[in-house]
Amino acid sequence: MSLQDVLIALGDPLVELQVAPRGLDVDVLDVVILDPDDVPDVRPGDLALVIGARGRAAVPLIRAARRAAAVAVKVDGPVPLLRQAAVDAGVALLAVRPEVRWEHLESLVRGVLVRPAANGEVLGDLFALAQTIAALTGGIVSIEDTSSRVLAYSRSSDEVDELRRLSILGRQGPEPYLKMLRDWGVYQLLRSGEEVVRIDERPELGIRRRIAIGIHAGPTPLGTIWVQEGDAPLTEQAERALLGAARVTALHLVQRRNEPTTAFRENLLASLLDGRMDAESVAGQIGADPAKPAAVVVFALHDESADRTEAELKRAELTGLISVHAAAYRRSALVTQVGARTYVLLPDLPPGAQLLGLTKEIVAAAHQHVGPGVRAAVGGTVSTVDEALVSRQEADRVLDAMGRGMDVDVATLADVRSRVLVSETLALLADNPRVRDPRLAKLDGDLARSVLVYLDAFGDVRSAARVLHVHPNTLRYRVRRAAEVSGVDLDDPLQRLFAQLQLRLG
Repeated sequence: MSLQDVLIALGDPLVELQVAPRGLDVDVLDVVILDPDDVPDVRPGDLALVIGARGRAAVPLIRAARRAAAVAVKVDGPVPLLRQAAVDAGVALLAVRPEVRWEHLESLVRGVLVRPAANGEVLGDLFALAQTIAALTGGIVSIEDTSSRVLAYSRSSDEVDELRRLSILGRQGPEPYLKMLRDWGVYQLLRSGEEVVRIDERPELGIRRRIAIGIHAGPTPLGTIWVQEGDAPLTEQAERALLGAARVTALHLVQRRNEPTTAFRENLLASLLDGRMDAESVAGQIGADPAKPAAVVVFALHDESADRTEAELKRAELTGLISVHAAAYRRSALVTQVGARTYVLLPDLPPGAQLLGLTKEIVAAAHQHVGPGVRAAVGGTVSTVDEALVSRQEADRVLDAMGRGMDVDVATLADVRSRVLVSETLALLADNPRVRDPRLAKLDGDLARSVLVYLDAFGDVRSAARVLHVHPNTLRYRVRRAAEVSGVDLDDPLQRLFAQLQLRLG
């Protein structure tokens, strides 16, 4: 993002451009703190926040930040000395209002900067989203988290009221007004569901009319969107637009939770698993020995919510939980999300490493914190990182089989090999309708199930009847009737074998 884009997003309430010797097209890649007591560590593309120094005292720090894209300094008077220092250093100078909190400004700048997510998509800019909401509602927008901290806001002119001004500056609004909101139950309404809340103006407090809505992922509150009315009334479709905006914003906030500095490491694993990067390069990046054993474990939610936002939040929480446990087990562990699945690479494994216990521990924790419905499959341990794809394929095979009627939460291929093989055989049959015995299609539900249970019991009528909760004579009749209807000879071992397979397709 260019310096110009950052300035457009932040606007006048927080910073004011003083000078830009290299223009406004310079790239801003990160925001860093520059403290007088520390050795300056500034790289190209940094926006350096000069903390603890104003006026003449900030000059040495501005000069030390000559490699940065811009330097931000708090000012409360004339700044010609600072401007000259910035020109000499060839760095843009931003004047920050004295009442702005540094941690608030840092958080907002990080929110402006766009970073690639683990799946390769670019996360949307919340400031741009706020501007879109403002255009749709005709108001002045602020997006806040659950602690009422402003994450982004739309550009505005002088019609902002005192509450908005103080919110953007990182300071709390007027207490009488906030108390009134609490007494009216506004915050409770915003946290409880998708309802647009209307708040009347309070001229005596300098507060204009507002509408607001809570941002949610399923039942989990993520924040609030506030729309202040300016000089013109809000649009007729403002409330409807705000409902849609809340759902879109929820996706942005969920993605932000899962998009910190781990993106690079996540992309490393994704690149290794799909063959885009060699094992030695990946191992070198994470400090692992490529010649030591490794294994891949895959996790997934098998009861995905129909609510896309809630599902995204659950996957993000699951990935975070897995990352913590995996890092505790192996410092060089890599975790990445690919589609609906989360993969873990565990390198540098000692001889005889048992990963089943670790995986069960993670799944148990996931059931407690994320909810039921988490499954995991452990790939076989391979001799080197270069063979990680083999482990991943094995883990995927087991997880695929678990999703086809296996009542287990954690498994390895050794635990469920026969089930995996049968499951894969059934998948091949399902994909090839030509490889079927058409006679079996003549059986209705009761006859088909009775024959399958009878065959599974190796022809033991009494034990099969107990499973079906019928009298043995009833089962004998059904088996004879099935043979008559279909023409299948259940005394023939090959016909019996194929019938048992095909009937499992349902």
